[in-house]
Amino acid sequence: MKSLKDKSWYRLTVSICIGVVLFVILSNISDVLAGIGTFLEYFSAVFLGAIIAYIVNPMAMFFRNKLFGKIKYERVKASLGNILAVIAVVVFLAFVIVLIVPQLIDSIRTFSDNFYSYIKKLQKTLELIGVTSSMVDLRELVKSSNEILDMVADYASKNIGTIMSTTVDVGKSVAQFFIALFLSVYFLAEKDKLKREGKRFLQAVCKGKYEDVAYVIKRSDKILNRYIVYNLVDSFIIGIVNAIFMTISDMPYVGLVSVIVGVMNIIPTFGPIVGAVFGGFLLLLVEPWYAFIFLVFTGVLQTVDGYILKPKLFGDSLGVSGLWILVGIVTGGRMFGVVGILLAIPMVAILEMLYHEFLLPFLENKNSAEDGKAEEVQDSKEEA
Repeated sequence: MKSLKDKSWYRLTVSICIGVVLFVILSNISDVLAGIGTFLEYFSAVFLGAIIAYIVNPMAMFFRNKLFGKIKYERVKASLGNILAVIAVVVFLAFVIVLIVPQLIDSIRTFSDNFYSYIKKLQKTLELIGVTSSMVDLRELVKSSNEILDMVADYASKNIGTIMSTTVDVGKSVAQFFIALFLSVYFLAEKDKLKREGKRFLQAVCKGKYEDVAYVIKRSDKILNRYIVYNLVDSFIIGIVNAIFMTISDMPYVGLVSVIVGVMNIIPTFGPIVGAVFGGFLLLLVEPWYAFIFLVFTGVLQTVDGYILKPKLFGDSLGVSGLWILVGIVTGGRMFGVVGILLAIPMVAILEMLYHEFLLPFLENKNSAEDGKAEEVQDSKEEA
């Protein structure tokens, strides 16, 4: 007697049901994505904690193997490495809050207090290079800025409820970050167990293909981890060097401009340009000479970073051509926004690794096998 799966109508019915389900999903894709986003939002702190643990893990492994490598007990080494890594992150965050944030606030306050004098000075600079007030009158900008301030004040008074709600949301986001930071400690503590469970799961699911899947995961992890960690280190170095140069040159807004330059340096290709334009414009309002020196120094710094510092940090693990990086950035930005831009380079590197080490050899072997069969058929025909 035939089983249900052997019936002639079974496969057709299953195919029709799958097609109907896909049609319904695609017809309501916006609602489906919104529902998935709402569901995932409940676990956002967990996901953020896992991401923080993933970023902190290389530091924890470094402490575990280098500082506590002589300790015999693995659990003790792992615990000490995790604790020291978390302490280092907390100390860094405290450093940012205590030293950098007040400088940012002071820089913004100074800019706000001297805005009108900056506009007058910039107008004089434009007149010196031949741009008269009849061509560009920055006094209109000052007038419009007063009108904008009045509009902002009026909007704030009428929408105090919305502003308070936004403030509460910001507070919730800060609280969620600290919850995620707390969860990351648990992820770090359980990472060895999670790896063992993940390995067992892959072995059960992949069976004969486990070695290939494990190799892809290991290589992808190495590429992604190396990119994230060293990109953060590179951006931190760029921000510090920029702050040192601006301090030596006695420029204003050292904290504000250096933080923007460092943060923008995380974004590949376009980020350094945005940081340079922002800093140059801000310094142009104060003193055009400052802006010129800053832009020249930024060009030299980015050249050194692109040809010396980044190759030293990343090595050959991200050897992706500039064309594919640009394609990845544009495509990733269109599909996933800022996150897509930030992760474009490692994703392109992973795809290139899959292409060269798996897809291309598979196609070549397939073509070789087909050519071999064709030669056998031709030989048999000739013998006949």
